[in-house]
Amino acid sequence: MSGSSYATILRSSSIMGAASVLNILSGLIKMKAAAMLLGPAGVGMIGLYQNLMQTGAQIGSMGLGTVGVQQVAAAQAEGGGQAVGAVRRALFWSTLGLAAIAALALLAASGPIAAHLFAAPERQGDVAWLALGVALTVGAASQTAVLTGLRRIRDMALIQVSAGLLGTGLGILALWLWGSSGIPAVVIAAPVVTYALGHLFVARLGRPVGPRLPLGELVDKWRDFVVLGAAFMLSGLVATLGQLAVRTLVQRELGPEALGYFQASWSIGMTYLGFVLGAMTADYFPRLSAAIADRATATRLVNEQVEVALILCGPVLIAMLAMASPVVRLMYSSEFGPTVDILRWQLLGDILKVMSWPLGYVMLASGAGRLFVLSEAIGVGAFVAVVALALPGLGIVATGIGFLALYVVYLPVVWLIARHRIGFRWSPAVLRQAALLITSAAVTSLLVRLDPFWGGLAGLALALSLAVTGAVGLATRTEATGKVGRLLNKMRGIRGRIRHSK
Repeated sequence: MSGSSYATILRSSSIMGAASVLNILSGLIKMKAAAMLLGPAGVGMIGLYQNLMQTGAQIGSMGLGTVGVQQVAAAQAEGGGQAVGAVRRALFWSTLGLAAIAALALLAASGPIAAHLFAAPERQGDVAWLALGVALTVGAASQTAVLTGLRRIRDMALIQVSAGLLGTGLGILALWLWGSSGIPAVVIAAPVVTYALGHLFVARLGRPVGPRLPLGELVDKWRDFVVLGAAFMLSGLVATLGQLAVRTLVQRELGPEALGYFQASWSIGMTYLGFVLGAMTADYFPRLSAAIADRATATRLVNEQVEVALILCGPVLIAMLAMASPVVRLMYSSEFGPTVDILRWQLLGDILKVMSWPLGYVMLASGAGRLFVLSEAIGVGAFVAVVALALPGLGIVATGIGFLALYVVYLPVVWLIARHRIGFRWSPAVLRQAALLITSAAVTSLLVRLDPFWGGLAGLALALSLAVTGAVGLATRTEATGKVGRLLNKMRGIRGRIRHSK
């Protein structure tokens, strides 16, 4: 195998990883503040509002973010500056129109949504404010598409860190000033800051190169965006609506406090994996899109991405399994005890999630929009079905079991599709790494349930062992330089000395 892909993955993951660490810290502060000021019910309502806003943005953007990455990356590779300029202009005007339509639609529907989704007509004003968040989220997706397509990874990391810190500060200020009435402001703060920062960084690229496009050419590009983006929009909408359905089920069956427990677990799971999943979007997706016609190269890229993702996520995942209870208390409060069991099930599902996401990008890179929608619908359908069936008997822990079921179903589906599209097969290195991580997770889960203290210590030791072993493995596969390379080589030297001393 070529070492260049490993080095590229590691470099992009280290940049996005550093950004994610800072985001985790700022998110921890915001979640802690929300938990202390509002309790589980308030945290649950924040999650429900965020989900509603994401649903509106998912529909309104028409898959513009995903299509934009493909179009910008292709234009950069094939046509240079003028081709990129044409795509940027088309994205700008498309975004402007879609953002306005999406915001007006949510504003018009705010009354029925408050009455039927929340069963609380008095929340119409809150829903109306979310229309602003929807418009800015659609706009930010276009900006991110440009930066991602041009592989401006450092710019994206800076946006992520700055938006996290500023959004956290504004959100806490809103809660402190207005209490539960400030929940819409907490939700809107993130897209406001992200859009403003994205605008600054895209402006630094300079004005789009080349002449302004005639209206006829703009219309043709808009048509391409809509045709290509519709399938991606539907796939994202399926996932978002599935989450919304589960949240609505939990709120109606178990109440707002149970919704808060689920939201807490979901937030932790989405946060700690961000450094790897973010790097996939920023670096892996454009590289795979460029190589998708070469089946052997595409297969190698997928296997290398899965292998590195397992190596990077494995130690964190095992440590989270070992320390789930203290982590929940630290990030929220002692009131969130039921979150621990949800989180443990969710962490087991995350192993399969890390393996399945790179396979899902095969469909995105090859333009197989319908297959992508179908695979998402199958996985999300399993999630909602398990939660709906198990919630009455098992309570809130059914959401964690449902999350694991989602990826138990989804992984074989995307593997079969990738096998058909690019002749994909798992490499022996990926199978070994997956078996090691699954075994470690099972052992840690068992030990923690038998004895939380000693089992937690054993899990942390296992996580440390995985971290050292993984770092040494990466050092042998890549010629990474700089701080990352020096750290990997130092860890390889430590392991060598330990072996020699024996």
